Amino acid sequence: MHKSASSSYLGPGGLDISKSFFSAVGGGPPPSPSKRHTKITVVGVGNVGMAIAQTILTQDLADVLTLVDANRDKLRGEMLDLQHAAAFLPRTKIHASSDYAETAHSDLCIVTAGARQNPGESRLNLLNRNVALFKEIIPPLAKSSPESIILVVSNPVDVLTYVAWRISGFPANRVIGSGTNLDSSRFRFLIADHLDVNAQDVQAYIVGEHGDSSVALWSSISVGGVPILSFLKKQQISYEKETLESIHREVIESAYEVIRLKGYTSWAIGYSVANLARSLLRDQRRIHPVSVLAKGLYGIDGGDVFVSLPALLGRNGVLGVTNVSLSDEEVKKLRESADTLVHLQRQLDL
Repeated sequence: MHKSASSSYLGPGGLDISKSFFSAVGGGPPPSPSKRHTKITVVGVGNVGMAIAQTILTQDLADVLTLVDANRDKLRGEMLDLQHAAAFLPRTKIHASSDYAETAHSDLCIVTAGARQNPGESRLNLLNRNVALFKEIIPPLAKSSPESIILVVSNPVDVLTYVAWRISGFPANRVIGSGTNLDSSRFRFLIADHLDVNAQDVQAYIVGEHGDSSVALWSSISVGGVPILSFLKKQQISYEKETLESIHREVIESAYEVIRLKGYTSWAIGYSVANLARSLLRDQRRIHPVSVLAKGLYGIDGGDVFVSLPALLGRNGVLGVTNVSLSDEEVKKLRESADTLVHLQRQLDL
């Protein structure tokens, strides 16, 4: 195991140079560091995993960052590359290992690893290969950090969050999928662009599956606290339903467009996951549309299923799900989205 770049250097004979380099102030020894550290583990050092790691470092979200991957050469290379930026970043110890014992005592475990779809491979076969992979990843993570929160980013995220929950044995509030947090960010951007306002003033959610059956909650969109559809009706401003649907289609297709142009998505999901990590670890109690156990909510009763709903996040994971007012059509689409996932889950090798 390569020593972290932020660790003290041991001179000849094991002398800790840091102790002789610094003089004690006030006649006593230098104060010992706090025993409480925030530790984040990222499993998978592909494009998504490294974008998340880089964003976590620049936003000073962890005292310790541990990277895990089966590809040891790439893993060590990524660790060294990040460590060499230590002079430009907040102080964070960076470790890397293929041994899950190195992840012990993590506060948050972010899983980005996943199998890629082969040409002509069915979605179900790909899912079962990812289930097999999660059977190797989740148990040692759960054993090493039994009090941690597991945040699944690997796709298809809703089904794999369900798989992680089943395999880990964790309570549902501590197993979360990144879900439609990024979709909702894209949604807010497109609405803001259409209205020529700041995206931070737009409150809007995409819920349901992170995928083609996602649901845009038009009825609950507000700009600067003003419900947008109610405002348009009150002002007798006409709008086309096709315009709304085209914005939702653009949300769904935007990820495919990025993949077509550059081969993968990375930066936006990196910021999205760091955004979730901040809310969780700093107990910010912010509401995010993330994949949560949704059985019994909004009439979803076909079985255990994880879909994205606006959830209150804090240090203990999911603290509750917001009772957003949905139209009858939105509830119908949300249930259909959940049913699609339940049908797929029943075919898995679990």
